[in-house]
Amino acid sequence: MDRLKKDIFEKLTAGCAQVLPLEDFKKKLTLDRPLRIKLGADPTAADLHLGHAVVLQKMRQFQDAGHHIYFLIGDFTALIGDPTGKSKTRPALTKEEIKANAKTYFTQVHKILNSEKMTIVYNSAWLSKLDVADWLKICAQVTVARIIERDDFSKRLNEGVPIGLHELMYPVMQGYDSIELKADIELGGTDQTFNLLMGRHLQEHWKQEPQVIMTLPLLIGLDGAQKMSKSLNNYIGLNESPEQAFGKVMSISDDLMWHYFELLLSKSKDEITTLKKQIADETLHPMKLKKKLAHEIVSTFWSPDSADEGEKNFEALFQKHDYSKAHAVSLDGKVPNDCWIVDLLKALGAVNSSSEAKRLIEAGAVFVDDQTITDFKATISWKKDSIVRVGKKKIYKIS
Repeated sequence: MDRLKKDIFEKLTAGCAQVLPLEDFKKKLTLDRPLRIKLGADPTAADLHLGHAVVLQKMRQFQDAGHHIYFLIGDFTALIGDPTGKSKTRPALTKEEIKANAKTYFTQVHKILNSEKMTIVYNSAWLSKLDVADWLKICAQVTVARIIERDDFSKRLNEGVPIGLHELMYPVMQGYDSIELKADIELGGTDQTFNLLMGRHLQEHWKQEPQVIMTLPLLIGLDGAQKMSKSLNNYIGLNESPEQAFGKVMSISDDLMWHYFELLLSKSKDEITTLKKQIADETLHPMKLKKKLAHEIVSTFWSPDSADEGEKNFEALFQKHDYSKAHAVSLDGKVPNDCWIVDLLKALGAVNSSSEAKRLIEAGAVFVDDQTITDFKATISWKKDSIVRVGKKKIYKIS
């Protein structure tokens, strides 16, 4: 491998959890043509978040190296829903919901990827045309034993939790997508390893050169415990305002900062070690470093000007307590002016569940117009311009 190819190899593999098989990837880089790089996303929700950005940034590196991206919208597989990591069967989405969600993906993806160096495809274009005989031929290449090797399937079987037959088909469908695209490389999070390997397995049976799989670490969400996910309300959405994004980054723990520096900003281990030493020596304050982190993230995924505004907004709200810059939310028609505190918090988008609201209220972390709410059953009277604070970093102005 010549020096140029070696430099590209090192850049493209940097930050990956796995590259399988590594020797095959080296061989593919020597091919005298652009590689076909596949990334699939099921439009099961309208918003992408910074967890998706980890993989999208790696895709951009492939684009910059001269390779072609196939961004696959799984509008057919979304009818099933990826069972990865799920403890029960996912509720089915309608075609209308899937179509609406898919529309929002384009503007979000283009924040990171070069639209001129990518092709957007929908797997309904081929999966919807396969007949029963076609599916029997595909399924003949996969054993039941292999499918139930998956941790989530085996766990559900052991616990007696039902598994739908359609769920078992999901990794097979995702694998067949790689055949249709003749993918050279497929990217995904580490939780997608089984599905990505299925594509490689099926390509071999179709006498195609099997794809290399590259997995990226999962970004931990704002809670510092689980992977970033909209359903867990621990995410920073690519469609959110830069002010909201800046504030959310500032809400993470000091320990989680290093994870974000590494995965979202590609800081090296040496750079992170230096920053940790500066914190330990008290030559750098954690708050100042976290502001730098938030500024760099918003600059990268929004714009430098947005990052400046986000920082000014954060300082006004949380350091100068100028609530005129609080996130404005209209509650017209959502809840009455006298309502249960939990309904108010849900309408504002501050909580996802009554149990989450109860925990915050009992911890003394909910304020309405500077009054601490301690009664979970309280009825709250709100008005226009009322300020609601939830926890340390969530401030809402009712408009």
